[in-house]
Amino acid sequence: MRLALTAAAIVLAGIATTAQTVSEPTGVWALDAETLAQSADYDAGYSVAPVQEGRKSPFLAAVLSAILPGAGEIYNGQYLKGAIFLAAEATLIGVAVAYDQKGIDKTEEFEAYADEHWSAARYANWLMHYKTEFGITDTIRVNPDVSLRPWERVEDWEELNRAEEQVMYQGNAMSHQLHYYGEQQYYEMIGKYRQFSRGWEDSDLSPEWWEEVSPMMTHYSGMRGDANDYYNTASTAVVFIYVNHILSAIDAAWSAASINKDLAIKMRVEPNYLATRVEPAPRLALSYRF
Repeated sequence: MRLALTAAAIVLAGIATTAQTVSEPTGVWALDAETLAQSADYDAGYSVAPVQEGRKSPFLAAVLSAILPGAGEIYNGQYLKGAIFLAAEATLIGVAVAYDQKGIDKTEEFEAYADEHWSAARYANWLMHYKTEFGITDTIRVNPDVSLRPWERVEDWEELNRAEEQVMYQGNAMSHQLHYYGEQQYYEMIGKYRQFSRGWEDSDLSPEWWEEVSPMMTHYSGMRGDANDYYNTASTAVVFIYVNHILSAIDAAWSAASINKDLAIKMRVEPNYLATRVEPAPRLALSYRF
């Protein structure tokens, strides 16, 4: 709805007008405008008030910001707010990428450390050494060729897992079966559960696996913790990226709707031609859009 009020002869406080006798209007705007400027004593600074022009599409503003935070605000003419959303987006993406790469690097580091210092063959031989005490009935075949990598020396991984299921010593049973080498769970288990502590090269080979954790296992667990922290930071940044998109889209749509509802005020001074003179006449237009 547009409501327009036009006052052809409103005298505004602070604006003084003086009528002067001039020649008849010529009908030529340029000449009559010059006559008006010479004959009317008014301050041009009162002629026009700031006006919000043009409607904005809340839907378009929201879509733009959903795609690129800040774009909808820029479309609305809110450049500072748009720059803030854009800067937040760039910062969050930078954090997510940087910390994800840190997590990848740390993962490669702790996996290499485990490959070097934890031995599936040592762990299997330890189980076989206490086969009777642990109540193991199966045999784990371990290749004696030390030139092979430790995980390659275990000839049948299922034999290892069956033996783990059978262990019972002083009322303590093993709660997990070691996953195959290279799997994510493999690297998690050997640094998380004490039953795998005997595979670390600096651990003793006593049967009470639950009582002691070797320094290497502790160090390795810390490395894995660091990697997880990096990944968690990257994941948190990704969550905030989504939040930034949503907030920017909501803000852009809301701002566009608010702009469309703004009260637009237009005021100008127009010439009012009389028989022998020209008088400046203030005109005031009010409009409300929704």
